[in-house]
Amino acid sequence: MMGTDMCVPCEGGLVNLRVGAIIMKDGQSLMVGNKRSPEYLYSVGGRIQFGETAEEAVRREVREETGVDMEVDRLGFVHENYFYGDAPRQHGEADLRDILLFLHEGPPDFAPICGSFTEDGQKEFLHWVPIDTPVPYYPGFFRTELLAPSREVKYFLNDERQRPDFSGNGR
Repeated sequence: MMGTDMCVPCEGGLVNLRVGAIIMKDGQSLMVGNKRSPEYLYSVGGRIQFGETAEEAVRREVREETGVDMEVDRLGFVHENYFYGDAPRQHGEADLRDILLFLHEGPPDFAPICGSFTEDGQKEFLHWVPIDTPVPYYPGFFRTELLAPSREVKYFLNDERQRPDFSGNGR
C-alpha cells in the first residue's frame, strides 16, 4: 500500500526509515524547529513511505516542508540513530532511525515557506543556520562535516540506548 510511513513496531520500540535534506546556501544550512522545542533544530525531512525510493521521499519532504520542488545533488550521509523517544506518542520507547541524508544546493532565488507540522500537531518553522553557530542543531556531525563536505558517502552512528544505572548495582 503506497503512502504508509516506514515506521514499524519492533521489540518494544520503533524502526523508522527516514530521509533528510541538507539544503545549503551561502554557508548556511536550512534547519527546522517547532514550538514544542524551539531551541532544538533539525534537518528538513521525514519518513520514507512504502513504495517510494529514498530520493522520491526526500523530494516530497522538501516540497512539503519548504513549498519548493528541488533536485537532489547526491547522498551525503547515512545516520543510524538509536535513542529513546520524547514525542508524546512514543515517549520513553526505544527508537532506531536509519536516515539517508541528501545534499541540495539552494538556488539563488530559493525562498522556502514552511507549512508543516510535527506528528503531535506543533507548527514547524524554518531557520537558516550558519554551520559554525553555537545554536544546538541535529545531527551534531553537521557542525564539522558541512564545513568541507566530502564527495564520499559517510556513515555515522549515535547510540543512546545505554542509560546510566543509578541503583548502585552496576550493569
